Amino acid sequence: MGMKQTQAQIRQKAYFEQQLKDRLSFLSRKGIEAPRADKDPIVKRIKAGLRAVNSRLRLIAAHDKRTEEMAKIKADKAAAAKLEKESGKAEKKAEKPKKGTEEAKAKKPKPEKKAGAPKEKGGEKTPKPAAESPKPEATKPEAAKPEAPKEEKPQ
Repeated sequence: MGMKQTQAQIRQKAYFEQQLKDRLSFLSRKGIEAPRADKDPIVKRIKAGLRAVNSRLRLIAAHDKRTEEMAKIKADKAAAAKLEKESGKAEKKAEKPKKGTEEAKAKKPKPEKKAGAPKEKGGEKTPKPAAESPKPEATKPEAAKPEAPKEEKPQ
């Protein structure tokens, strides 16, 4: 990332470390030992801030590393493409045949298009065949199906 962000995070880390040092010295003057000092809410808050800053610094470092790797890869690709382009030009110059000798003889004749129906330009449209209507199966009488008697259960 930017150098400004890194510097800001380093300053915050120094601030939290100083705050923690001051708070622990204050608690030790009061007579509070280390195990009880870790339970102090202000110490917990300061340690949480330190963890957050350290996490941000790790992320910034990882991002910088990734950016450098990508720049290196990009430079390598550009150099490889440049070498390939230069070697490709040298090969093309050596192997380039004269136009009109073999290429003209090697051309295949184009196949002719199929003769289709001529298109009408008068704006007249040919009517499309009508779609078949659905079969009238739904109009059959359903009287042929006997209905089963419903059984009622006593409640």
